[in-house]
Amino acid sequence: MSLRIGIDLGGTNVRVGLIDDNGKIVEIIQEPTEAEQGPLYIIEKMKRMIESVIQGKRIKGIGIGAPGPLDSKNGIILSPPNLPGWDQIPLAKILEEHFRVSVYLNNDANVAGLAEANAGSGANCESVYYVTVSTGIGGALIINKQLFNGANGYAGEIGNMIVEPNGYKHNNLNSGSFEGIASGTSIGRRAFEKFGIEGGAKQVFRLAEHRNAEAQLIIDETVHFLAMGIANIAHIVNPELFIVGGGVMESKQLILTPLKDKVKEYVFPQLASSIRIVPAALGGHAGVIGAAMLVD
Repeated sequence: MSLRIGIDLGGTNVRVGLIDDNGKIVEIIQEPTEAEQGPLYIIEKMKRMIESVIQGKRIKGIGIGAPGPLDSKNGIILSPPNLPGWDQIPLAKILEEHFRVSVYLNNDANVAGLAEANAGSGANCESVYYVTVSTGIGGALIINKQLFNGANGYAGEIGNMIVEPNGYKHNNLNSGSFEGIASGTSIGRRAFEKFGIEGGAKQVFRLAEHRNAEAQLIIDETVHFLAMGIANIAHIVNPELFIVGGGVMESKQLILTPLKDKVKEYVFPQLASSIRIVPAALGGHAGVIGAAMLVD
């Protein structure tokens, strides 16, 4: 049995796991990222964490899931908003030179989707489309258990897909982008702008659970836009299964059933009966598991 390292590098936490061939976690540790300390500090932290979980064992390689933008072919991180100072950082090369094994880098949504397709909710499916709805929105297409990256590594970047022409302009994305309209960040913004509800998406879901009509209206709008985006993907890709993960799905009891019904309204009638949407199964460990699966 070979072992590999999976790293989930986020703006808040760094997770490092020792993973076996079947995607099972042998050991996993987590530390705060301390993003304000900059890349050199965090890279040294990652090295120490990797050495801690290896403990002299032989590993096949290292996989890393990180926020974009990034260059997955060359293993370079390219100025992600939540990792200040990470400008053209050749992370894969740095770790390869230190540990003398191959290192693979990919988008955090891609690696989470890869994990779900191989060891999570999509384990029995040939084609899976993973959608993560959290602070932002990301996606990943997995065909025959292999991640489809596209010609330049940008396949699955659905956050910039337009779902409301001339709609809200979020960060550097298109006006009316999927992320700008349907993410957890958007839920909190719209709730405050329309009804003065503070506390972000979590507060919206808390209020909806107590039958607050204003909060429910925000959720209904979100479901509408999520369904529109997923319907667009269904017409292009027609996957066997959609898996929806991310922080927003912690309140899946308010989202999942209406989302399934709404998506069917937006696709061809002949396609509606075959649409399958399920929640992610691996939770916070998906990034680490999927990163390790990047290792050939």
